[in-house]
Amino acid sequence: MATNLPPTMKALRYAEPENYCVADVPLPQVRENDVLIKVKACGVCGTDLHIHKGEFLSKFPLIPGHEVVGVVAAVGARVKRFAVGDRVVADNCELCGECFYCLRGQELFCENFEARGVTMDGGFAEYCAYPARNVFKIKNLSDAHACLIEPASCAVHGLDRLAAAPGSSIIVFGAGPTGLILAQMLKKNGGCHVVVVAPEGLKMDLAQSLGAGHEYVALSRKDPVAQLQALKSSKPNGFDIVVEATGNPSILNDSINYIRRGGKLLVYGVYADQDRVNWSPAQILTNEITILSSFSQVHKFPTAIDYLDSSQVTVDGIVNKTFRIEEWTQCLEAVRNKTVIKAAIVFD
Repeated sequence: MATNLPPTMKALRYAEPENYCVADVPLPQVRENDVLIKVKACGVCGTDLHIHKGEFLSKFPLIPGHEVVGVVAAVGARVKRFAVGDRVVADNCELCGECFYCLRGQELFCENFEARGVTMDGGFAEYCAYPARNVFKIKNLSDAHACLIEPASCAVHGLDRLAAAPGSSIIVFGAGPTGLILAQMLKKNGGCHVVVVAPEGLKMDLAQSLGAGHEYVALSRKDPVAQLQALKSSKPNGFDIVVEATGNPSILNDSINYIRRGGKLLVYGVYADQDRVNWSPAQILTNEITILSSFSQVHKFPTAIDYLDSSQVTVDGIVNKTFRIEEWTQCLEAVRNKTVIKAAIVFD
């Protein structure tokens, strides 16, 4: 346990939804099985916009931030795997291990599920403490690239949920960070032809530079209707797998019209609580369409680290803007207005 730590730290603290400030707060308590991380960077994702509004399971008061990268600053008395100075990332999910679902091996549905940066204080702070079982060492990844480990772990879970058969035809709507990562994983795991569909601009340009798909449809921001109709006409039998990764309910609503009979739809974006879709039960029934969702992840960090560390999944350029916590208002605006691909809060 390190002893030269300050008693307080700077953190972005929400008293309630949309009410935030940068404050000096006490350093997190380090329990005997905990690792205290000095945060170097913490990714910002679309979920943080929902948390800002009080959506997505969030509890207040709260220090947000759930994509933590840093170095070990201190360890609890019973921690053996880590030493001060180790570069690490942290899984934000905390599970009880004792509820109905945990005892059945379905920990993702833990009835006492907690998440750092969502229901518990997270990484938009100089320090954050995690149980040692949730902390993983990294070696070759930069801080910016390591911010993508948490999104990549969610993509691994999505990959597992889909279980794409070899030779699958796949369409991915959305070229945000998680969509780009999942598209690359599907391309290497069953996808014989992956089509990435997104509005023209930064994200689509990045999708092509990363080689996220085999084919790209850059939609006009003014009138994409004709392009989408042409896409449907080019694939009259539809796709084996459709991934909706935009979080736009109108696109999700239309996604079902791209699915081949017997195909699968993955609901993968993050949506507002009030969003709704209007699907025909008869269409789902007669075509035996499987509708899946991928909410979060458990136990996927090691696989995600392997994918990124080996460059099987490339993330160069995804984090393209960094901010200090004092610049949170500007960061929110950039993410909300989609002027960044992915932002990160950085320290030091």
